[in-house]
Amino acid sequence: MNDSSRPSVDVSDLDAHMRAGAVDAAGLRWHAPTGEPIAVRGLAWFAAERRYRRLPLAPRLAIRPAVDELANCTAGAQLHLITDSRRLSLRARLGSFGLMHHMAATGQSGFDCYVGAPGAEEYVSTTIWDQKLSAITCPLYDGTQRARRSVIINFPLYQGVLELAIGIDADAALAPPEPMRIARPIVWYGTSITQGGCASRPGMAHTNILARRLGAEILNLGFSGNGQGEPELAHLLSDIPDPACLVLDFDGNCYPDEKLSGNLPEFIRIYRAVHPQVPILVMTRPPYASERIHERERIAREARVGIQQRVVEILQAAGDRALTFCDVAAILPASYVDGTVDGGHPTDLGFQLLADALAAPLRGVLRGR
Repeated sequence: MNDSSRPSVDVSDLDAHMRAGAVDAAGLRWHAPTGEPIAVRGLAWFAAERRYRRLPLAPRLAIRPAVDELANCTAGAQLHLITDSRRLSLRARLGSFGLMHHMAATGQSGFDCYVGAPGAEEYVSTTIWDQKLSAITCPLYDGTQRARRSVIINFPLYQGVLELAIGIDADAALAPPEPMRIARPIVWYGTSITQGGCASRPGMAHTNILARRLGAEILNLGFSGNGQGEPELAHLLSDIPDPACLVLDFDGNCYPDEKLSGNLPEFIRIYRAVHPQVPILVMTRPPYASERIHERERIAREARVGIQQRVVEILQAAGDRALTFCDVAAILPASYVDGTVDGGHPTDLGFQLLADALAAPLRGVLRGR
């Protein structure tokens, strides 16, 4: 049956709470975050290149085109600032439009805002706009009392950002943020789940949840469908100076098993040549809902757990005391897969469960850092 003749419903015409917010730009002063006092965090090469990109614009080693394209997605990038403005708005030009089938546009292409002292940040708002537009101007908060606030703005997870500016009252103060509680960045390399698929908004990706909880800068280097642990990425990640730790989370993309058993030790070997003492946490992927009816899938996942655990144990026996293994499925509740949108990619609930489970292993490897 062809339903094309049925009238479409625009819910925003029926419910004012579903409408995009408008910005009254009168009296706003706009600031591009190209230097102090606004801090750009989560992008290792931003200070050198001034591009909202997760890898160098021209990597010193050739990388696959898919990885190069996904590097333009700004997962994990954040603005940190302090202001006493009564209003805060955001103006951006995005790389494209929100086109994913099973991820909210606000997570794929939106920004969200948290306010509060470090370690006690609370969610305030998300950018809501016409999805047919790539140039957006959105309010983050408006009409508040004049007060000094510490602000975090999380960038889109599956979208590029070409231009960005923050609008505050013309007479408002703007100051640098407080220093992070963990001074060195966490480097987290992985897959679509690492990148944040499919959180409803950026702040609900588990890496951003953990960044707030730990008071850490997390460099999100998740490449959707393409976190395969290739040597070129090991070399590029080795270029990031003085990290707190490295998280290797590419189990979900590195197939077949023979590729995983080869790429994992080689990745660690390359990284260790530059960072011999940096803690490394090797993580397995979470379980998928299909394991509930296909036992062979659980058996296959557990076999890969064994591959990674053996790699870690062999290297530990050879003297690597800064290498840790984490079987993620073993520390998640059985209900975790109910917190996925498609049986594999987490919703906000799934990401919260992941963050809760991973906080202790991550704190363990960071102890003393």
